[in-house]
Amino acid sequence: MIWIPITIGAATLQVARNAAQRSIMGEAGPWGATLVRFLFGLPFATVFAAIAWLVTPGATAHPTAHFWLACFAGAGLQIAATAALLTAMQRSTFALGTAMQQSGLPFALVWGVLFFGDHVGLVTWGGGLIASLGLAILTWPRGEVVMRKGAVWAGLGSGAIFALSANCFRQASLAFEPAHPAASALVTVMVVQAIQTVALTGYLEWRDRGALKAVIAAWRQSLGAGFCGAAASGLWFTAMALSPVGLVRAVGVVEMPIAAIAGRRLFKERLTALQIAAGAITAVGVVMAALG
Repeated sequence: MIWIPITIGAATLQVARNAAQRSIMGEAGPWGATLVRFLFGLPFATVFAAIAWLVTPGATAHPTAHFWLACFAGAGLQIAATAALLTAMQRSTFALGTAMQQSGLPFALVWGVLFFGDHVGLVTWGGGLIASLGLAILTWPRGEVVMRKGAVWAGLGSGAIFALSANCFRQASLAFEPAHPAASALVTVMVVQAIQTVALTGYLEWRDRGALKAVIAAWRQSLGAGFCGAAASGLWFTAMALSPVGLVRAVGVVEMPIAAIAGRRLFKERLTALQIAAGAITAVGVVMAALG
């Protein structure tokens, strides 16, 4: 059950990374802020992978075609999902953007049935529907919460795409070195972030050099985001290599209260009583969906 504290640590670091990315989004835009986690996270991810491989006796690399396909697919999907998440945060609030991302759990159920041959029971489906209802209530514009056009679609889209990318990363980690999932997961993080860094840097060099310059100019904040991103990804990948994605996402819902606290302290954001209740309903649904 070591994957449970690993997941909680990953969720905490992910909130810190999201906060750092959001703080530089004004100048760099969503794609520039997305690049931060990959470009500045890659050196840390490389160090983590090297250390893990060196201290793991008997580890043998299996860079099969399946591994590379899963890495490239997951890398591309995660770039799109991260940009959608940051856009949702920019158009609503930090905590609500994070909450909408949790829609990845019900989407994970659908993708699992459609693409990965999962068998889903009634309790699991019920949990997914409850979680979806809670998220719908939570993200509905009201009162003092600013919800600009496209925020909900961006948030729910990020959850759907993150659900697909998570399954790709799990497949890659299990393929590279099945006997040593932790070391395999950290190597997978390094490979995926290298792919993402090259792809997104090339895109911004072609389409938006101003965003690329803004990312480099904010290198101090970017280093913090890069470290938190690499550490969070390493822990997420490790947890998913040790346990199915659904279970990991269920425990990962602790990110919601952590994000709410961070949003209140860092960005002076507040949730209404109804939104807090909806968040609790969502959490119940997530647990049901994962454990049912």
